[in-house]
Amino acid sequence: MKTRYSRQALFYGIQETGQKKLSHKHVLIVGAGALGTGNAEILARAGVGKISIVDRDYVEWSNLQRQQLFGEDEAENRTPKAAAVKERLQQINSGIQVASHILDAGIEEMQFLVKGVDLIIDATDNFETRMLINDISQYAGIPWIFGACVGSYGLTYTVIPSKTPCLQCLLESVPIGAATCDTAGIIAPTVQMVVSYQTSEALKLLVEANDKMRKTLVSFDLWKNQHSAIVVDKLKRTDCPSCGDKATHPFLQKENQTRTAVLCGRDTVQIRPPKKQERNLDVLAERFIQIGGKVMQNPYLVSFTQGKIRLVVFKDGRVLVHGTKDVREAKSLYDRFVS
Repeated sequence: MKTRYSRQALFYGIQETGQKKLSHKHVLIVGAGALGTGNAEILARAGVGKISIVDRDYVEWSNLQRQQLFGEDEAENRTPKAAAVKERLQQINSGIQVASHILDAGIEEMQFLVKGVDLIIDATDNFETRMLINDISQYAGIPWIFGACVGSYGLTYTVIPSKTPCLQCLLESVPIGAATCDTAGIIAPTVQMVVSYQTSEALKLLVEANDKMRKTLVSFDLWKNQHSAIVVDKLKRTDCPSCGDKATHPFLQKENQTRTAVLCGRDTVQIRPPKKQERNLDVLAERFIQIGGKVMQNPYLVSFTQGKIRLVVFKDGRVLVHGTKDVREAKSLYDRFVS
Protein backbone atom coordinates (compact mmCIF):
# COMPACT_ATOMS: atom_id res chain seq x y z
CA MET A 1 0.00 0.00 0.00
CA LYS A 2 2.91 2.36 0.64
CA THR A 3 4.00 1.84 -2.95
CA ARG A 4 0.46 2.29 -4.24
CA TYR A 5 0.03 5.74 -2.73
CA SER A 6 3.69 6.78 -2.79
CA ARG A 7 3.29 9.61 -5.31
CA GLN A 8 0.31 11.04 -3.46
CA ALA A 9 2.06 10.76 -0.09
CA LEU A 10 5.01 12.70 -1.54
CA PHE A 11 2.74 15.67 -2.19
CA TYR A 12 3.35 18.30 0.50
CA GLY A 13 -0.37 18.81 1.12
CA ILE A 14 -1.03 15.15 1.97
CA GLN A 15 2.11 13.22 2.97
CA GLU A 16 1.97 10.04 5.07
CA THR A 17 -0.18 11.59 7.81
CA GLY A 18 -2.77 12.77 5.31
CA GLN A 19 -2.80 9.43 3.54
CA LYS A 20 -3.53 7.70 6.83
CA LYS A 21 -6.41 10.10 7.47
CA LEU A 22 -7.86 9.35 4.02
CA SER A 23 -7.90 5.64 4.82
CA HIS A 24 -10.19 6.26 7.79
CA LYS A 25 -12.70 8.57 6.07
CA HIS A 26 -16.15 7.80 4.66
CA VAL A 27 -17.57 9.70 1.67
CA LEU A 28 -21.18 9.53 0.48
CA ILE A 29 -21.70 10.28 -3.23
CA VAL A 30 -25.30 11.05 -4.15
CA GLY A 31 -25.75 10.21 -7.82
CA ALA A 32 -23.78 7.84 -10.04
CA GLY A 33 -23.93 9.72 -13.32
CA ALA A 34 -21.21 11.84 -14.89
CA LEU A 35 -20.13 13.69 -11.72
CA GLY A 36 -20.69 10.70 -9.46
CA THR A 37 -18.57 8.25 -11.42
CA GLY A 38 -15.79 10.82 -11.85
CA ASN A 39 -15.68 11.62 -8.15
CA ALA A 40 -15.92 7.97 -7.18
CA GLU A 41 -13.00 6.87 -9.33
CA ILE A 42 -10.64 9.62 -8.19
CA LEU A 43 -11.43 9.12 -4.50
CA ALA A 44 -11.15 5.34 -4.81
CA ARG A 45 -7.74 5.64 -6.45
CA ALA A 46 -6.73 8.14 -3.74
CA GLY A 47 -7.38 5.55 -1.03
CA VAL A 48 -10.45 6.94 0.74
CA GLY A 49 -11.37 4.23 3.26
CA LYS A 50 -15.05 3.89 2.43
CA ILE A 51 -17.16 5.19 -0.44
CA SER A 52 -20.93 4.87 -0.41
CA ILE A 53 -22.75 5.61 -3.64
CA VAL A 54 -26.49 5.97 -4.08
CA ASP A 55 -28.37 6.19 -7.37
CA ARG A 56 -31.90 5.43 -8.55
CA ASP A 57 -31.21 4.86 -12.24
CA TYR A 58 -29.60 2.35 -14.60
CA VAL A 59 -27.03 2.69 -17.40
CA GLU A 60 -28.25 3.77 -20.84
CA TRP A 61 -26.39 4.25 -24.13
CA SER A 62 -26.54 8.05 -23.91
CA ASN A 63 -24.58 7.86 -20.63
CA LEU A 64 -21.45 6.41 -22.23
CA GLN A 65 -20.42 9.71 -23.86
CA ARG A 66 -19.47 11.26 -20.52
CA GLN A 67 -20.01 8.82 -17.63
CA GLN A 68 -16.83 6.89 -16.85
CA LEU A 69 -16.75 3.44 -15.22
CA PHE A 70 -19.54 2.20 -17.52
CA GLY A 71 -19.22 0.12 -20.70
CA GLU A 72 -21.47 -1.15 -23.44
CA ASP A 73 -22.35 -4.29 -21.48
CA GLU A 74 -23.89 -2.24 -18.68
CA ALA A 75 -25.90 -0.19 -21.17
CA GLU A 76 -27.07 -3.32 -22.99
CA ASN A 77 -28.16 -4.97 -19.74
CA ARG A 78 -29.50 -1.78 -18.14
CA THR A 79 -27.38 -2.44 -15.08
CA PRO A 80 -28.21 -0.15 -12.13
CA LYS A 81 -25.53 2.53 -11.98
CA ALA A 82 -24.75 2.06 -8.28
CA ALA A 83 -24.14 -1.66 -8.80
CA ALA A 84 -21.92 -1.04 -11.83
CA VAL A 85 -19.88 1.58 -9.96
CA LYS A 86 -19.31 -0.74 -7.00
CA GLU A 87 -18.08 -3.56 -9.21
CA ARG A 88 -15.67 -1.29 -11.09
CA LEU A 89 -14.32 0.44 -7.97
CA GLN A 90 -13.58 -2.91 -6.36
CA GLN A 91 -11.53 -3.80 -9.43
CA ILE A 92 -9.69 -0.49 -9.19
CA ASN A 93 -8.93 -0.66 -5.47
CA SER A 94 -9.60 -3.80 -3.45
CA GLY A 95 -8.19 -2.15 -0.33
CA ILE A 96 -11.17 0.12 0.27
CA GLN A 97 -14.83 -0.47 1.18
CA VAL A 98 -17.50 0.31 -1.39
CA ALA A 99 -21.21 0.32 -0.56
CA SER A 100 -23.83 0.69 -3.28
CA HIS A 101 -27.45 1.67 -2.70
CA ILE A 102 -29.91 1.27 -5.56
CA LEU A 103 -32.62 3.61 -4.37
CA ASP A 104 -34.00 7.12 -4.57
CA ALA A 105 -32.37 9.41 -2.04
CA GLY A 106 -35.43 10.62 -0.17
CA ILE A 107 -35.67 11.93 3.39
CA GLU A 108 -35.69 8.58 5.19
CA GLU A 109 -32.99 7.15 2.95
CA MET A 110 -30.67 10.12 3.47
CA GLN A 111 -31.13 10.04 7.24
CA PHE A 112 -29.86 6.46 7.13
CA LEU A 113 -27.12 7.02 4.53
CA VAL A 114 -25.37 9.91 6.32
CA LYS A 115 -24.62 7.92 9.47
CA GLY A 116 -20.86 7.78 9.97
CA VAL A 117 -20.18 9.91 6.89
CA ASP A 118 -17.43 12.56 6.85
CA LEU A 119 -18.37 14.24 3.58
CA ILE A 120 -21.26 14.31 1.10
CA ILE A 121 -20.63 14.92 -2.59
CA ASP A 122 -23.48 16.18 -4.73
CA ALA A 123 -23.61 14.41 -8.09
CA THR A 124 -27.35 14.75 -8.67
CA ASP A 125 -29.32 16.13 -11.58
CA ASN A 126 -32.14 17.91 -9.75
CA PHE A 127 -32.51 20.68 -7.19
CA GLU A 128 -35.01 18.89 -4.98
CA THR A 129 -32.37 16.33 -4.03
CA ARG A 130 -29.73 19.04 -3.69
CA MET A 131 -31.88 20.98 -1.26
CA LEU A 132 -32.43 17.77 0.71
CA ILE A 133 -28.64 17.26 0.82
CA ASN A 134 -28.25 20.88 1.91
CA ASP A 135 -30.70 20.50 4.80
CA ILE A 136 -29.42 17.16 6.04
CA SER A 137 -25.88 18.53 5.86
CA GLN A 138 -26.88 21.35 8.21
CA TYR A 139 -28.91 19.05 10.47
CA ALA A 140 -26.14 16.44 10.81
CA GLY A 141 -23.19 18.86 10.68
CA ILE A 142 -21.61 17.17 7.65
CA PRO A 143 -19.92 19.26 4.93
CA TRP A 144 -20.99 18.78 1.33
CA ILE A 145 -19.72 19.81 -2.09
CA PHE A 146 -22.20 21.14 -4.62
CA GLY A 147 -21.52 20.54 -8.32
CA ALA A 148 -23.49 21.12 -11.50
CA CYS A 149 -22.78 21.21 -15.21
CA VAL A 150 -24.60 21.62 -18.52
CA GLY A 151 -23.30 22.34 -22.00
CA SER A 152 -19.83 23.83 -21.49
CA TYR A 153 -20.83 25.54 -18.23
CA GLY A 154 -20.13 24.29 -14.74
CA LEU A 155 -20.08 25.50 -11.16
CA THR A 156 -19.19 24.15 -7.75
CA TYR A 157 -19.18 25.28 -4.14
CA THR A 158 -18.27 23.75 -0.79
CA VAL A 159 -20.74 24.09 2.09
CA ILE A 160 -19.39 23.74 5.64
CA PRO A 161 -22.13 23.86 8.32
CA SER A 162 -21.94 26.82 10.75
CA LYS A 163 -19.08 28.37 8.75
CA THR A 164 -20.19 29.08 5.18
CA PRO A 165 -23.45 30.14 3.53
CA CYS A 166 -25.54 27.14 2.53
CA LEU A 167 -27.12 26.56 -0.86
CA GLN A 168 -30.41 28.04 0.36
CA CYS A 169 -28.58 31.26 1.23
CA LEU A 170 -27.06 31.49 -2.23
CA LEU A 171 -30.21 30.90 -4.26
CA GLU A 172 -31.53 34.45 -3.67
CA SER A 173 -28.35 36.09 -4.94
CA VAL A 174 -26.44 33.75 -7.24
CA PRO A 175 -27.83 32.80 -10.69
CA ILE A 176 -27.63 29.00 -10.74
CA GLY A 177 -29.40 28.59 -14.11
CA ALA A 178 -32.28 26.42 -15.31
CA ALA A 179 -30.85 24.71 -18.40
CA THR A 180 -30.52 20.93 -18.43
CA CYS A 181 -28.61 18.36 -20.45
CA ASP A 182 -31.90 17.76 -22.25
CA THR A 183 -32.14 21.34 -23.48
CA ALA A 184 -28.49 22.33 -23.85
CA GLY A 185 -26.57 19.05 -24.10
CA ILE A 186 -23.20 18.59 -22.43
CA ILE A 187 -19.58 17.94 -23.33
CA ALA A 188 -17.38 15.62 -21.28
CA PRO A 189 -14.62 18.18 -20.48
CA THR A 190 -17.20 20.22 -18.56
CA VAL A 191 -17.88 17.22 -16.36
CA GLN A 192 -14.19 16.57 -15.75
CA MET A 193 -13.57 20.19 -14.76
CA VAL A 194 -16.33 20.13 -12.13
CA VAL A 195 -15.08 16.75 -10.89
CA SER A 196 -11.56 18.17 -10.53
CA TYR A 197 -12.81 21.04 -8.39
CA GLN A 198 -15.00 18.75 -6.28
CA THR A 199 -12.35 16.11 -5.63
CA SER A 200 -9.60 18.61 -4.85
CA GLU A 201 -11.86 20.20 -2.23
CA ALA A 202 -12.78 16.73 -0.99
CA LEU A 203 -9.14 15.77 -0.47
CA LYS A 204 -8.50 19.00 1.46
CA LEU A 205 -11.45 18.31 3.75
CA LEU A 206 -10.57 14.66 4.28
CA VAL A 207 -6.93 15.32 5.21
CA GLU A 208 -8.18 18.20 7.39
CA ALA A 209 -6.34 20.94 5.50
CA ASN A 210 -9.12 23.39 6.34
CA ASP A 211 -6.95 26.46 5.78
CA LYS A 212 -6.58 25.45 2.12
CA MET A 213 -10.31 25.34 1.34
CA ARG A 214 -11.30 27.46 -1.66
CA LYS A 215 -14.05 29.53 0.06
CA THR A 216 -15.49 30.77 -3.25
CA LEU A 217 -18.21 29.70 -5.67
CA VAL A 218 -16.45 28.82 -8.92
CA SER A 219 -18.15 28.96 -12.31
CA PHE A 220 -16.74 28.56 -15.80
CA ASP A 221 -17.61 28.15 -19.46
CA LEU A 222 -15.01 26.11 -21.30
CA TRP A 223 -16.34 26.95 -24.75
CA LYS A 224 -16.36 30.70 -24.10
CA ASN A 225 -13.07 30.60 -22.17
CA GLN A 226 -14.65 32.21 -19.12
CA HIS A 227 -13.87 31.59 -15.46
CA SER A 228 -14.93 33.30 -12.24
CA ALA A 229 -14.56 32.79 -8.50
CA ILE A 230 -17.14 34.62 -6.38
CA VAL A 231 -16.61 35.38 -2.69
CA VAL A 232 -19.97 34.60 -1.07
CA ASP A 233 -19.22 34.86 2.66
CA LYS A 234 -21.51 37.88 3.11
CA LEU A 235 -24.48 35.98 1.65
CA LYS A 236 -24.91 33.87 4.79
CA ARG A 237 -28.36 34.67 6.20
CA THR A 238 -29.27 34.59 9.88
CA ASP A 239 -32.91 34.02 8.85
CA CYS A 240 -32.13 31.17 6.43
CA PRO A 241 -34.60 28.31 7.04
CA SER A 242 -31.84 25.77 6.38
CA CYS A 243 -28.84 27.17 8.29
CA GLY A 244 -30.05 30.29 10.13
CA ASP A 245 -30.42 30.96 13.83
CA LYS A 246 -33.88 29.33 13.86
CA ALA A 247 -33.40 26.75 11.13
CA THR A 248 -36.39 24.50 10.42
CA HIS A 249 -34.74 22.42 7.66
CA PRO A 250 -37.84 22.53 5.42
CA PHE A 251 -36.57 19.94 2.96
CA LEU A 252 -36.44 17.34 5.73
CA GLN A 253 -40.19 17.65 6.25
CA LYS A 254 -42.10 14.75 4.70
CA GLU A 255 -44.89 16.97 3.44
CA ASN A 256 -42.33 18.58 1.14
CA GLN A 257 -41.23 15.28 -0.39
CA THR A 258 -42.48 14.65 -3.90
CA ARG A 259 -43.50 11.13 -4.78
CA THR A 260 -43.16 11.72 -8.51
CA ALA A 261 -40.25 13.30 -10.35
CA VAL A 262 -39.48 14.11 -13.96
CA LEU A 263 -35.91 12.92 -14.54
CA CYS A 264 -33.39 15.38 -15.93
CA GLY A 265 -32.52 15.04 -19.59
CA ARG A 266 -35.07 12.34 -20.40
CA ASP A 267 -38.78 11.88 -21.18
CA THR A 268 -39.13 9.88 -17.99
CA VAL A 269 -41.19 10.12 -14.80
CA GLN A 270 -40.22 8.30 -11.64
CA ILE A 271 -43.02 7.13 -9.37
CA ARG A 272 -42.36 6.08 -5.79
CA PRO A 273 -44.93 4.05 -3.82
CA PRO A 274 -46.31 5.83 -0.74
CA LYS A 275 -44.99 3.05 1.48
CA LYS A 276 -41.81 1.02 1.30
CA GLN A 277 -42.22 -2.36 -0.35
CA GLU A 278 -40.14 -5.07 -1.96
CA ARG A 279 -41.33 -6.26 -5.34
CA ASN A 280 -41.23 -9.90 -6.37
CA LEU A 281 -39.62 -9.37 -9.76
CA ASP A 282 -40.35 -12.92 -10.96
CA VAL A 283 -44.08 -12.53 -10.35
CA LEU A 284 -44.08 -9.11 -11.97
CA ALA A 285 -42.22 -10.36 -15.04
CA GLU A 286 -44.74 -13.19 -15.45
CA ARG A 287 -47.61 -10.72 -15.26
CA PHE A 288 -46.01 -8.54 -17.95
CA ILE A 289 -45.52 -11.57 -20.20
CA GLN A 290 -49.21 -12.39 -19.90
CA ILE A 291 -50.18 -8.81 -20.76
CA GLY A 292 -48.09 -9.06 -23.92
CA GLY A 293 -44.95 -7.09 -24.71
CA LYS A 294 -41.19 -7.24 -24.51
CA VAL A 295 -39.93 -8.17 -21.05
CA MET A 296 -36.32 -7.99 -19.81
CA GLN A 297 -35.28 -8.93 -16.29
CA ASN A 298 -32.08 -8.86 -14.25
CA PRO A 299 -31.54 -9.28 -10.47
CA TYR A 300 -32.32 -5.61 -9.88
CA LEU A 301 -35.28 -4.70 -12.12
CA VAL A 302 -37.89 -5.72 -14.67
CA SER A 303 -38.34 -3.77 -17.91
CA PHE A 304 -41.64 -3.93 -19.82
CA THR A 305 -42.11 -2.49 -23.32
CA GLN A 306 -45.38 -2.38 -25.23
CA GLY A 307 -45.39 -0.19 -28.32
CA LYS A 308 -44.07 3.22 -27.30
CA ILE A 309 -44.60 2.49 -23.61
CA ARG A 310 -41.68 1.33 -21.45
CA LEU A 311 -41.83 0.84 -17.70
CA VAL A 312 -38.92 -0.21 -15.50
CA VAL A 313 -39.77 -1.54 -12.04
CA PHE A 314 -37.07 -1.78 -9.37
CA LYS A 315 -37.01 -4.12 -6.41
CA ASP A 316 -37.81 -1.31 -3.98
CA GLY A 317 -41.09 -0.60 -5.81
CA ARG A 318 -39.96 2.46 -7.75
CA VAL A 319 -41.09 2.68 -11.36
CA LEU A 320 -39.58 4.65 -14.22
CA VAL A 321 -42.17 5.47 -16.87
CA HIS A 322 -40.32 6.23 -20.10
CA GLY A 323 -41.70 8.22 -23.00
CA THR A 324 -43.46 11.03 -21.14
CA LYS A 325 -42.85 14.08 -18.97
CA ASP A 326 -46.52 14.23 -18.03
CA VAL A 327 -46.90 13.09 -14.43
CA ARG A 328 -50.61 12.38 -14.84
CA GLU A 329 -50.02 10.20 -17.89
CA ALA A 330 -47.22 8.39 -16.06
CA LYS A 331 -49.47 7.71 -13.07
CA SER A 332 -52.16 6.38 -15.40
CA LEU A 333 -49.71 3.94 -16.98
CA TYR A 334 -48.46 2.97 -13.52
CA ASP A 335 -51.99 2.21 -12.34
CA ARG A 336 -52.73 0.26 -15.52
CA PHE A 337 -49.67 -1.99 -15.60
CA VAL A 338 -48.09 -2.03 -12.13
CA SER A 339 -50.29 -0.89 -9.28
